[in-house]
Formats: sequence, structure tokens, C-alpha cells
Amino acid sequence: MAQQRVDAVFMRGGTSRGIFFQRAWLPAAREDWDPIFLGALGSPDPYGRQLDGLGGGVSSLSKVVVVEPSSRADADVEYTFGQVAVREAAVAYRTNCGNLTSAVGPFAVDEGLVTPSVDSNGEAAVRLHNVNTGKRIVARFPLDGASAAVEGEFELLGVGGSGAPIRLEFQDPGGAVTGELLPGGAPAELLAVPGLGDLRVSIVDATTAVVAVQAADLGLSGSELPDAIEADAGLLARLEAVRGAAALRLGLSPSVEEAIACSPQSPLIAIVSAPQPATTLAGEAVAPEAVDLTARVMSMGQAHRALPLTAAMCLAVAARIEGSVVHEQARPGDAAADLRLGNPSGVLPVAASVRREGGDRWIADDVVVYRTARRLMEGRVLVPVSRLAAPEATTTAAATGAAP
Repeated sequence: MAQQRVDAVFMRGGTSRGIFFQRAWLPAAREDWDPIFLGALGSPDPYGRQLDGLGGGVSSLSKVVVVEPSSRADADVEYTFGQVAVREAAVAYRTNCGNLTSAVGPFAVDEGLVTPSVDSNGEAAVRLHNVNTGKRIVARFPLDGASAAVEGEFELLGVGGSGAPIRLEFQDPGGAVTGELLPGGAPAELLAVPGLGDLRVSIVDATTAVVAVQAADLGLSGSELPDAIEADAGLLARLEAVRGAAALRLGLSPSVEEAIACSPQSPLIAIVSAPQPATTLAGEAVAPEAVDLTARVMSMGQAHRALPLTAAMCLAVAARIEGSVVHEQARPGDAAADLRLGNPSGVLPVAASVRREGGDRWIADDVVVYRTARRLMEGRVLVPVSRLAAPEATTTAAATGAAP
């Protein structure tokens, strides 16, 4: 069978993996991208394993990023993120991926797309513009000669070994999806959910849109591990109903049913609870004193094994907003300190700068996190030509959210 060869780089960024492309390596017409992405990652796969591609069968391992030099005065490079569905022929472009953002700067430097500014400590700074959300991020990381450093002493939760630290500064993160930090106008609101009635939630949009619900309101403790969540079909249906109702509330879908069927990416669902004893996926005990908030996040219908970084940053912002369900569950403390998020893989610290202006108006100035990244493979991906002509791929992807 004939196959199309496309230049590509396979990278890990944070706790995600994805295929990176220079825009120059892809067809000029955007509508020709989705079949390439689907074929490269092995979607759609009714078995959920993506064995016929480079995907890993879960949302955090089924992603693509397209990078190019920027003509903007406030950015060095710009990038488009695509979330590739595992079982469906769909690519969603509505939100950003915080984890893979950590690999954009190193990719751009190593590919010669940018000559970064370097400080006296040999640390590079690359200004990024995310096309999906229109937001700016500054990535700071050490260099090894003219390339991004890989080896270092920074240990990232959920990734074996250590690596060179990458500091990500997400600037003005509010309204990344909807244009408003609090799309509903209030820190908390009652959301009409089919089958559940009125559910008290917080809908916050900072780096991505998240609908947060307290674990107790779903009959959960909040410390459940992903396998337990995914084994409960009734719970999954309730969570999708919550997400669908929130998508309708935000105007992201015309109906709850449409949101569930065709728009699985946004908003994300966060299940939050107060600090409590928990066990990680590695079997390690986490004491309640080690965390400020316990969280579980659903992504593309699956329970995330750690936390999507954009969701973690959004929760850090929400925890600083008085009156939100996240703030109510978070440990009181110094607003300038990191928020320690307990999750299935352990504890993730996130720093968020949030302030109140004019009484009830909340503003998120920035969010800072640290990640590591590594180039895993470079060369070409092979896509069967028969897949490039599949009409259902473009149709389904368009229903999921038009590319920006």
C-alpha cells in the first residue's frame, strides 16, 4: 500500500507525548492536516489502543503540535495544538496543552526556527504565541551549546528520571476559551444537569475552560484512582452530562447531546475535594499535610493519570478566587505560595497570581509551572494514502471544533 511520508519529531513534553511538525512540513491547506494527524497517531481505533500509529491509547499520548516562526512583535514562534481522539476520527483545536507547551521552545531552538535571547546564566528565553487560545507564554530553559539542554536534576512527577527544568510563564491566562475568566459572571453557580438536577459548580477559564464540582456532590471521596473512575459506567455518564451542560452554558455546543457526542475536549471536568490521605498510582502514600487541594480531572472521556497542565493551572487560579467551589475545598494559606495539587500521580505545585479589582472583578495575571521535555525520535511518519482521502475525518474534526 502506498504511504505518504511526512517529516516529524516525536517528543515528550511534561507528562504528555505528541508528534511535532514544522508548519512548512505540512500541506498549505489546513483541511489536509487532520487526515495526516489521524493516520500518524493511529486513529480512529475502535479497540482504543492506537496500535496502527504512534498514539498511546489515552488522551495524554494522542496529541500533535505545529510550530512556525511568528511575525508578531510579541512572539518568537507560534504553535497550534491538536488533541486527537482515540476512538473517533476527530482532531480538536479548541484549547491548548500545557504539557506539550514545554516542548515547543526546545523544539523551535533545535530546529533553528528561532535564535533565543540568552541571559548571563546561559538560560534561553523563547516567547510563544498559542494560536488556539491567542495567549502568550514565555519558556525559559538551559542550553547545551546551541541546543536545548536535556539532562538535569529536575524531577517531574509522573516521569521517570530527571531532566533540565523548563519554566513556563503563562501570561494573562484568563479567557483562553471563552474570553472571560469567569464566563458565568460569578465564582460559583447552579448548573442544570440532565439526570442530576441543579448542581453547584464553578466554571473558570484560565489557560483552558474547566467546570469544577465537589467530589461529595457526585458521591465520591475525591481520592479515587483513574481505573476506579473509569470502571463506573454510571459515573462516567454523569460526568459527561455535567460537561455537556457546562459546554451548553458556555455556548460551546448547541445542546448537551451535541457536546457529549461531538465536542469531547472542552470544557474539562475537575472533581475537587479537601486535602485527604491518598495513594498514588505508584502505590505511594500521600499525607493530607502534603497537599492543599485534591483533584481528579477528566480529559476526552478518560480519567487523567496525573493532571492536564492547563487544568492544573486553571485550578490554581480558581483556588485563589473567593466563593468558588475550588476555593472552598482548598487549604487556606499564603496566596503567594504554590498551590500543591494532590492528583493520582502525587503532588503538583503551581503558582498563580490572582487579584480582585473593583469589588467583584477577578483578574489572573500569570501562572508559573516547571516541566521537562525530551526529543524522542526524529524522521518521517508514514500515513497510508487511503486514509488521506477518508471524508469522515474532516467532517468529524470540524464538528469537534474548527481550527483557529
